[in-house]
Amino acid sequence: MKITILGPAHPYRGGLASIMQTMARVYQRDGHEVDLCTFTLQYPSLLFPGKSQTVTTPAPEDLKIRREVSTVNPLNWWRVGQMLRRERPDFILMKYWTPFMAPCFGAIARLARKNGHTKVLCQIDNVEPHEHHLIDRPCNSYFLHSVDGFVYMSDEVYRQLRDYTDAPALFSPHPRFENFGERVDRTEACDRLALDPKVRYALFFGLIRDYKGLDLLLKAWGAMKRTGKTAGRKLIVAGEFYTAPEPYHKLIEAEGISDEVILHDRFIPDSVVGDYFSAADFVVLPYRSATQSGVTQIAYQFSTPMIVTDVGGLKEIVPDGKVGYLCRPTPSSIAEKIEQMWQGDNMERFHQNCLTERERFSWEEMCSKLMAVYDMVK
Repeated sequence: MKITILGPAHPYRGGLASIMQTMARVYQRDGHEVDLCTFTLQYPSLLFPGKSQTVTTPAPEDLKIRREVSTVNPLNWWRVGQMLRRERPDFILMKYWTPFMAPCFGAIARLARKNGHTKVLCQIDNVEPHEHHLIDRPCNSYFLHSVDGFVYMSDEVYRQLRDYTDAPALFSPHPRFENFGERVDRTEACDRLALDPKVRYALFFGLIRDYKGLDLLLKAWGAMKRTGKTAGRKLIVAGEFYTAPEPYHKLIEAEGISDEVILHDRFIPDSVVGDYFSAADFVVLPYRSATQSGVTQIAYQFSTPMIVTDVGGLKEIVPDGKVGYLCRPTPSSIAEKIEQMWQGDNMERFHQNCLTERERFSWEEMCSKLMAVYDMVK
């Protein structure tokens, strides 16, 4: 079978590129002909909140990656759509996570499908974005109606999807990020990160955006410190700001926790992700809203216990009391679960349960569900 994967790939950085490249490898191992069609321009620099969109590491030699797509040039969309129409892949796999991509992806999909052979499938992260804009709904409608079938990763996304389309859709949970390697010795991980192994660490990981509730976690930590419950413990915040950092800096000062918050406010390269999850006792996702999160799947990869808020699809991924705790998105509830996590043998029990629970999150399952959707629409 001939498959084109269209979306982020090398030299673009981050979890989305890792996902698309991992799925390409799974399909290649199954004997399919696969190429990745990625961006010449993903986001205009004016719209990109981070510091850099790309990496300088060499391209993976085992994958065919071509840079073809500009998200802001309609003439390019026509050219790429016509190119894929002529190439006649059996299906084009797109990843959808923001309405910004809708005009580009929707135009290419419509043109490619005109050959009467190619189907368009979508692995969908979000339908409604976490930060809303007036154009979200028309953009979503334009793209989603150009897709033949979907794989979604949470019930929340499925409910949103059904507001737009009744195209075939199957569930598959977000797979683990196996590309980050395996857990390493905690002392070794602390040494690599210049952390004191005598201190116990909680971790907030990933891009910092307002909906992710870092402010709630900082307030929770401040309340715990004022009652003497953070002695010998620190909070690591590891990730690049995709929002204004000043309010968070001021909050850290106001809560009096500058000496207990280790702020690594930068993009975290793949090569050191495992060190953070090996050094930390547990990871906290204090999100105000969510569909699913790649951070939970990194935590499963390293069997790191989790505290997550009871929002969106997080509770589907993190069973309460088995691999961690659910809490409300409030400072008091987050603080309560952090304190509980450090009691008794909870962390060791959750760590062992992660080793079992993580087996249900595989890339082979995700790719087989996409193939099942293709069988439904071909």
